[in-house]
Amino acid sequence: QGSRMLDYEGAHEIERAWHEGLTPDPLLSVSAWADQHRMLSSKASAEPGRWRTARTPYLREIMDCLSAHSPVRHVAFMKGAQIGGTEMGLNFLGYVIHNAPNPTMAVYPRIEDAEDVSKDRVSTMIAATPELEARVRENRSRDSGNTILKKVFRGGFIKFSGANSAASLRSKPICNLFRDEIDAFPDDVDGEGDPLALSEERTNTYSRKKKILDVSTPTIKDVSKIEKQYRASDQRRYFVPCPACGHMDYLTWRDVGHHRIEFDEAHPELAHMVCSGCGAKVEERHKPVMLAGGEWRPTAESDGRIRGYHLSALYSPLGWLSWQEIVRRFVTAKNDASKLKVWVNTCLGETWEEK
Repeated sequence: QGSRMLDYEGAHEIERAWHEGLTPDPLLSVSAWADQHRMLSSKASAEPGRWRTARTPYLREIMDCLSAHSPVRHVAFMKGAQIGGTEMGLNFLGYVIHNAPNPTMAVYPRIEDAEDVSKDRVSTMIAATPELEARVRENRSRDSGNTILKKVFRGGFIKFSGANSAASLRSKPICNLFRDEIDAFPDDVDGEGDPLALSEERTNTYSRKKKILDVSTPTIKDVSKIEKQYRASDQRRYFVPCPACGHMDYLTWRDVGHHRIEFDEAHPELAHMVCSGCGAKVEERHKPVMLAGGEWRPTAESDGRIRGYHLSALYSPLGWLSWQEIVRRFVTAKNDASKLKVWVNTCLGETWEEK
């Protein structure tokens, strides 16, 4: 009788798994999943608690391109510092585990980086988010299949790889591919070729449902990998409204043709935006309203293969990286080419042109 009961339970489990496999992915977006389920740990976030996309509204569209029902297959995000790009990538991985399980690979510049992210960021996210903790098998289980470089869950796994290790890029076919800081990837890995090409080959089997997310701070003009992808895309910019007149434009540093930042080097605390429509001076305290009213608009034509986004640190939410601090860093770096290069890459999210 006990044997028959075990047979019945096993058959029931197989039937349940079979029906789950036939059930299509629910039409839940990545941003909606993050707002409903993602918890930020005090170990890894300066703002612990429930994730709120409203804090960084410019990330909503980018995340939602990665949703299972979105027709977008490849997203390139060229960015500055302190705008939430890393957490956005983690939201994508959490969404895959909970809502759209499939074989997935996350690639970082070095295998050591992959190990650090897995231990310090992903494991922390899983432990802080009950819906994820319930789905990822514990490392302590002898048959869990889990290691530092692999998280296994029902319906899929996440393999963490380093762009400096061809062996770590070898894998079975994968559906989702997240590549972080791709400008730090080598051009050739172990004599086997470009790690971007090697990893992307793994997605060929899933060509009709694959998702590729590339995120990076840019480096050198005409050499930067993320810049090449952005140039091949529709080159989206985040247009925000002027609080005074409502004119929509995107934020730049000193370009007179767009919303720009003006400042007095002796008083960086007085930095403000100048509206490209009415010329009004807008203080940084208006930034939450501007960000909430913003929208992504393409600024170039493309063949549709890559959806590209560019965002500078000028958009960093209140309490993160301020205009005042960006000006202060510029004043410190402007007479030192090596420091100015870092400022251009990390604050403006733009490539550096060697003279």
